[in-house]
Amino acid sequence: MTGRPIIMNKSTWQSIRAVVAGVLAILNVTTLVGIVLHIAKVYPPAKEPLTDALASSYRLIISIAGGYLTARLAPERPLRHAMILGYVGVVLGMVGLVATWNLRLGPGWYPISLVVLAIPQCWAGGKLYELRLPARTAGETA
Repeated sequence: MTGRPIIMNKSTWQSIRAVVAGVLAILNVTTLVGIVLHIAKVYPPAKEPLTDALASSYRLIISIAGGYLTARLAPERPLRHAMILGYVGVVLGMVGLVATWNLRLGPGWYPISLVVLAIPQCWAGGKLYELRLPARTAGETA
């Protein structure tokens, strides 16, 4: 490989940290909620497949919050960082979809929904964060 070396400045590290924080927050909180719902017997025992949309409902909220967190931690262009989080979610969702497709862990639509909804959920979180920012003056550029 030739060319200029990749320089990792403070802003680059903050960007990476923002996206990684969003990924870890989404993974940890959804896992924790799933465990609590199993303990509370809202979900069936671990060996039985899920049959309802409850998991999609709380994942939707948690993923939007993850997009918001990523945007909040981004050093600049918060919506762009939230979208990168969404792209990471698509990749991770595809890995999960392929790995579990024939295992009958639940309804077939569920892992597909994780892939399809990753970007819109993270966009919504980033947009919610941007709506809280002060309005730009007419002379500023995006």
